[in-house]
Amino acid sequence: VSLAMHLTITGKQVDVGGALRRHVEDSLDTILGKYFRTAIEAHVVFAKEAHLDRADLSIRVGRGILVNATAAASGFYPAFDTAAERLGKQLRRYKRRLRDHHSTAREEASELARAYILAPPEEETAEGEEGGAPAVIAEMSTELPNLTVGEAAMRMDLADAPVLLFRNRSHGELNLVYRRADGNIGWIDPALDPAGRRTR
Repeated sequence: VSLAMHLTITGKQVDVGGALRRHVEDSLDTILGKYFRTAIEAHVVFAKEAHLDRADLSIRVGRGILVNATAAASGFYPAFDTAAERLGKQLRRYKRRLRDHHSTAREEASELARAYILAPPEEETAEGEEGGAPAVIAEMSTELPNLTVGEAAMRMDLADAPVLLFRNRSHGELNLVYRRADGNIGWIDPALDPAGRRTR
């Protein structure tokens, strides 16, 4: 990749040939050259998914800002091209805000939180008997960003994530944005009562 970016291309039980690698590099050069030249790193993963081929793209365009896109198709080239097109649309939608964020980003001390991956609950063993605490499969540190609600919604959308927990920059409390079933974004601010007064 001609841009100053670290690019990793891998295949999960799939051999990624030189021609496909060059296609990925050229496509990402074009997209990032058009929308966001300061990308830090990119990961592209190819895998088989039932009878389709899948491409997962993940690009870090700034501190804490991750852009994800995924597509599946009959062939790795169309899967990648569809995912790359989605990625380009996301960057185009937020181009101005990302550039503004990049030029005015505050170097605030970020906060770390613990993130856990839990095993799915087991079925009840006896009538009315509840299972114990869920089993923790993995534990890791994750950054808890200090953002405005608009920035949180943008980051969640770019990362194609269902939810984002953040510390609200305006009042310092934990807030959550999430993707609703109707496609809109929901926002939870537990520190406010309906009259808009702080509860603490």
